[in-house]
Amino acid sequence: MTLSLYLDTDRWRAHQQSVLAEFPGLVPVAKGNGYGLGNQRLAEEATRLGTGILAVGTAYEAADAATWYGGELLVLTPYRIGEEVLPLPHARVIRTVASTDALRAVPGARVVVECMTSMRRHGIAAGDLAAVAEMVDSVSFEGLALHLPMDRPDGSDPVDEVAHWVDAAAAAGLPTRTVFVSHLGAAGMARLAERYPATVFRARIGTRLWLGDGGALEVRGTVLDVTPVVKGDRYGYRQHPAPSDGHLVVVTGGTAHGIGLEAPKYVQGVSSRAKGIARAGLATVNKTRSPYNWDGKQLWFAEPPHMQVSLLFLSAEIRPPAIGDELGLQVRHTTTHFDRVVDR
Repeated sequence: MTLSLYLDTDRWRAHQQSVLAEFPGLVPVAKGNGYGLGNQRLAEEATRLGTGILAVGTAYEAADAATWYGGELLVLTPYRIGEEVLPLPHARVIRTVASTDALRAVPGARVVVECMTSMRRHGIAAGDLAAVAEMVDSVSFEGLALHLPMDRPDGSDPVDEVAHWVDAAAAAGLPTRTVFVSHLGAAGMARLAERYPATVFRARIGTRLWLGDGGALEVRGTVLDVTPVVKGDRYGYRQHPAPSDGHLVVVTGGTAHGIGLEAPKYVQGVSSRAKGIARAGLATVNKTRSPYNWDGKQLWFAEPPHMQVSLLFLSAEIRPPAIGDELGLQVRHTTTHFDRVVDR
């Protein structure tokens, strides 16, 4: 009995091809939990795409991916001086560096130089590009890397930001043959290609490539038990009383899978804030919507999820599922670990 991710494989791969056509030269990204599909599976899919390069999050992920993927591996997390030395195939691993000290510490390595964009997460400052240019002959310089913000409430143009860095790098004497970019649409990439015909702009894409066609992926949890209860019956770890007659449903999917765990969200607008306040109010009286649905209704948690299962409450007017039925659920794929991925 499992938490399953069902994959319409043909549709999923057709979507990948459409993204590849929209972003020629794209760099697939496989990191973390592999967007719910696993990094090994994504490495295999990247091989099918034939891009020749795969971006991973960390050096540890690169060490694993090297056994699954035969092309180049771009490590997105910047190299840090003193980090653990791992058995990497250095001839095909490209490290990101985000400081002049880090660049000085990796002589002979293949590197991309990350610039401090408006993300302000890490990167070389514009004023340090000249120093980078002086050291660039000591490494195998593969290009610049620009990680852009996803939202721009100030109305600024991401193409202008990329152009600023290309111009600044060129003025400092750095080669601008290749620029790796994250979070820029196809129209923006096309504008850059037209503006800088001698530069190859490569989009690093993960979420849109693997999860962009939501209809190709379906998540389901298996019903393990169904128990009728009457109002006042106590249940679960905390022995809460049943609020009415109904059924308790035990379904696969718990905290070990990421069910019921939620990352902080940036809330904008009156409507979103009102919904957040409403959810918080319900939570104070132990009423929390689960991600599971049945018969077109989103179900309530009976209590917080257990490690590998969840306990749901169905009121008496809802027809209960049978043991072995599967409940659909909406999850955040990047924080969910599935027991299996089923191609169909």
